[in-house]
Amino acid sequence: MRLVLRIVGLLFAAAGVMLAGIEMARSFQTGKWVKIPLGKLWYDLSPGSLRLIQSLVQRYLAPQVWEPGIVTVLTWPAWAVLGGLGALLLVLAGLIARRS
Repeated sequence: MRLVLRIVGLLFAAAGVMLAGIEMARSFQTGKWVKIPLGKLWYDLSPGSLRLIQSLVQRYLAPQVWEPGIVTVLTWPAWAVLGGLGALLLVLAGLIARRS
């Protein structure tokens, strides 16, 4: 379990670092800050899965969970969400390692 958390955490953290680099490169090219929101990245990669998750959340949880909850997170920079999730998973893996 710990190994899986570490690998997934490292993958998310690496994706966050790469996206931060892409944002910085685009920002230097245009001369203004270019933000890549998580929702846009997800839609560009797989629009069908985004729509599926939206319908599942709204139908089986509650429409209020999707909006404003998840929609707010989807407007955040992708590098921050993925990097933060990666850091959280790495910390969790470390806590599991200490407990064992």
